[in-house]
Amino acid sequence: MKYICLGYYDKGKFEAMPESERNALFDRCFEYDDHLRANGHWGGGEALQGPETALTLSWKNGKVSTTDGPYAETKEQLGGILVLEARDMNHAVQLMTQHPALKYGNVFEIRPAADMNELMKASEQRRRQSTI
Repeated sequence: MKYICLGYYDKGKFEAMPESERNALFDRCFEYDDHLRANGHWGGGEALQGPETALTLSWKNGKVSTTDGPYAETKEQLGGILVLEARDMNHAVQLMTQHPALKYGNVFEIRPAADMNELMKASEQRRRQSTI
């Protein structure tokens, strides 16, 4: 089963780290990613650019509205996502408790990925019927 792991970090704390400590953090994290790959638990992942590069879309007054930055203002910022292959939530938690970024104050939110296959099939059928 796929689990989406959202990684949050404190930008101020990260920027205050000496370069050698930041490099050690990255090295340990990438090494753990390699471990997840080698054991069949890596489903993908991406780092994100800073929130100052974000654009939030919403629907207001009958049209799309855009706002610079993330939707929520928080101390912690979403830094990236990791797609994890695990048997169940307990297994996902077990795998992520070993992630080195936790020791540097990062936080992970773990959510099961939604299986949209049946909804997509039903939608395809409805759309095909509407074009007949």
